[in-house]
Amino acid sequence: MGKVVLVTGAARQLGGRFVRRVQREPGVDRVIAVDVVPPEHPLDDAEFVRADIRRPAIGRVLAEYGVGTVVHLDVSGTPLGSGGRAAVKETNVIGTMQLLGACQKSPTVERLVVKSTTSVYGAAPRDPAVFTENTPPKSLPSGGFAKDAVEVEGYVRGFARRRPDVAVCVLRFANILGPSADTPLADYFSLPVLPTVLGYDPRLQFVHEDDVVDVLMIASDGPRRGTLNSGTFNIAGDGVLLLSQCARRLGRPTVPVVLPAVTWVGSALRAVGVTDFAPEQVRLLTHGRVVSTDQMRETLGFTPSYTTAEAFADFARGRGAGLVPPGTAARTVDGLSRLVTLASKERIRHG
Repeated sequence: MGKVVLVTGAARQLGGRFVRRVQREPGVDRVIAVDVVPPEHPLDDAEFVRADIRRPAIGRVLAEYGVGTVVHLDVSGTPLGSGGRAAVKETNVIGTMQLLGACQKSPTVERLVVKSTTSVYGAAPRDPAVFTENTPPKSLPSGGFAKDAVEVEGYVRGFARRRPDVAVCVLRFANILGPSADTPLADYFSLPVLPTVLGYDPRLQFVHEDDVVDVLMIASDGPRRGTLNSGTFNIAGDGVLLLSQCARRLGRPTVPVVLPAVTWVGSALRAVGVTDFAPEQVRLLTHGRVVSTDQMRETLGFTPSYTTAEAFADFARGRGAGLVPPGTAARTVDGLSRLVTLASKERIRHG
């Protein structure tokens, strides 16, 4: 009998792409695509089941189809349709609890893959230069998608202890970018003018949406070629970009804001639709975050096709030209950086 794969979050772009891809995999007999609303994109031969993972009915879906592999992608920082932040949190946390409860009772479930984020490490001034999967955060996320992900991972660890017979793989993705990315950071980079934190130029990592689908395929498959497709893994493209470099490559001007006023900027951005511009997003754009991907390569056996810079370049091409030509943006950012440096030196000298 072939493998039956259930995918949550099928109405989102990432979920739809994975559903279309996994059903072509040899050995996959059936794909069950689940979401609370019908997707606007095709799912090819997958069977769509309209179900809310926050409700106990998800257990009946697992039982009815004899699901062997569950790929939980309905963990997101952006609302689906008209839902707000409260609905997102409820789906992320309560939905995951219900899904794990159903998996725990299911005798057929053998593998669980969960989409998470490197935001679980937080972002703080004394962070290590590079986070590994075992590095404890200096400051736990206090809100937004990052806090949801911390809670989700806690429930997943509990599930793994109760069902040691189930292979569990948690993928901590860096910021996902690409032509169709629908993440809070993609929304931020799509603004005509980018607010930044005065005096800070954080290091950022990205992972291309194509690589996200590729690594999900590896994680959802059984062990092969000597690799172990279980555990927790950081997923990111090689290299880093500074926020100032991102602004230049987008051709978008930046507006440096003093740190105490950033919360007001966050409120304004939420008002124009950047939903998850929570304090954790502000901390990321202040202190940045870089993770090690050694385990991704050595244990999971995955090498991304796109570097951080290449993933960002593909995202930038998909968003079109900015308000300012890249050369002008570069000169403007460099000028602002020099002014900030001179001002800092003056404060120290007269200090």
